[in-house]
Amino acid sequence: MAHSEFNLAGSIALLSRTPATLNALLRGLPETWVQRNEGSDTWSAFDIVGHLIIGERTDWIPRLRIILEHGETRPFDRFDRFAQFRESQGKSLEQLLDEFMRLRGESLAELKAMSLSEDDFNRRGTHPVLGTVTVSELLATWAVHDLTHLHQVSRVMAHQYRAAVGPWSVYLGVLHCEGHSAG
Repeated sequence: MAHSEFNLAGSIALLSRTPATLNALLRGLPETWVQRNEGSDTWSAFDIVGHLIIGERTDWIPRLRIILEHGETRPFDRFDRFAQFRESQGKSLEQLLDEFMRLRGESLAELKAMSLSEDDFNRRGTHPVLGTVTVSELLATWAVHDLTHLHQVSRVMAHQYRAAVGPWSVYLGVLHCEGHSAG
């Protein structure tokens, strides 16, 4: 099976759609769908949107800036995978969706303004846990991170009807996915 190499335009096309996808799926739904999770130590759709907001603020573009400005000499700041529990308190899902859309727009505008070249994609930085990473790996991870959390949102929502579907459960793969998102 062939795989694609990193493609900036393709990544931007995907990344630009995530806020609208989440907005279309989640805005206006009853709390049953957006506030419930899969059990202890799991995230709701609300939590996932909050997590994506934290990523916009502290992960993707800030880490790209670190690589471009410092290379491997300055490791990335550690990412707080649980910051959304503090940061989202007192906000509605609609506020989070609006904030995510705004922040993602700003991130992509900054990314485009950087006018990265093919040579830039090979520039290297230092992840605090993974070690050496490249710009292209960071940007590809950003796109796949979105897809991971879109998958997670659908899995968490499907979980709410786990018992309600009765015997059809055997045909519904989303109900058999393990929680394989590390954030």
